[in-house]
Order: sequence, then structure tokens, then C-alpha cells
Amino acid sequence: MTQMSSHSSSPLEPEDAKVALRAALRKVRLQRSERRIAEHADALRDQVLAIPTVGGASCVSVYASRPHEPGTGPLIQALHEHGVKVMIPLLGDGLQRGWAWYRGAEDLIERAPGRPPEPSGDFLPFETISQADVVVVPALAIDSAGRRLGQGGGWYDRALPLAAEGVPFIALVYDNEVFDAEQSPVPTEAHDIGVHAVVTPSKVMHLPA
Repeated sequence: MTQMSSHSSSPLEPEDAKVALRAALRKVRLQRSERRIAEHADALRDQVLAIPTVGGASCVSVYASRPHEPGTGPLIQALHEHGVKVMIPLLGDGLQRGWAWYRGAEDLIERAPGRPPEPSGDFLPFETISQADVVVVPALAIDSAGRRLGQGGGWYDRALPLAAEGVPFIALVYDNEVFDAEQSPVPTEAHDIGVHAVVTPSKVMHLPA
């Protein structure tokens, strides 16, 4: 489990500590080759599909990954092929946040620079996340207490409270992005939502979210 003293001993306020940690982790992510990212995406698919709650789900919300993020393409396609409904974030008119159903890899494209790939299906309102049996969320870091460092947009911190009670939140990160909560806790603020499990290419850890 990774230890990173630069954010646990820093006098920075949580918001500033998050900015610094995000910058450090993104720099490391940029060093991964496309081949390695693809290998990790396949490993993440296999790890997630082996989780019993995922295996029994009829609807799963999954983020569509951008370059250098832990890849979700193989996972999304595998769920789809198993008959699971996959809900993916979508920006509607006026940057309204919502979702759309995944209909196939050819339908999932980058519709604006810097935005993650999105489906072209009908826009579903934000609260549609309540239909999901499992929610797979992006993260830059997770600690062993279930604290999550997101990308900074706040999308999932607003969406997760709308999920049905008892639905597990699963974060995907690389192995070096899992921190010891006592030695290197992830900086958090009052609005941050924790996760119940973290999946890396090599393991699954269930957490006290």
C-alpha cells in the first residue's frame, strides 16, 4: 500500500492539498504507455466482474474513461455482453448533468475536447442513478479508510447521494494510488463521498466507506 508523506504532513488546507496531490498523481499517470494502460484495463475488468455484487447486478453505472485513466472500456463491453444495463455519464443541454444507456462501443465517442466519451442515447436525468445496483466511480487516489480523491469536478459527490440505499460504490485506481489511511490519508472535505471498495489491476479491497 502506497505511502505519500507530502500530503499527510503538509499544512495546506484540504482544497489546496487536493490540488497538489492531483497534480502529482496525474503526472505519474501520463508516464504509462498505451499498451500498459490497455493491459490494466483488461485486468480491472476481470477484477470487477469477480465481485459478487457485480455478478448479480442488472444495472451498473460506470464512467467512460479518458486517456491515462484506469480504463473501463473492456468492463463496460463485458457487462453489456452479459445483458447488464450500463449507465454512463452524459452532459445534456446547458451542461445539464445526467446519464445515458450504453448501446455499443461504436456509440461511445468524445463529443467535445477534454470531455470523456459519451453515448448518443436519450438523456436521462441525474436521479436515474437510483436504478443502479452498483456504481463504478473514477478516482485519482483512495485510502484504506475509503476516502476518495476525485478529479475535482464534483460530479460523483453530487450523484452518489441519489443512489439507492445499500448500493456499493467501487473506485478504480492503479496500484500506486491506494494509500494507507494512517500514514497518508487522502485529503477530504465535508462534501466528499467515500467508497465501499477499491479495485486495482492486481487486487480488490473492501473498505469502511
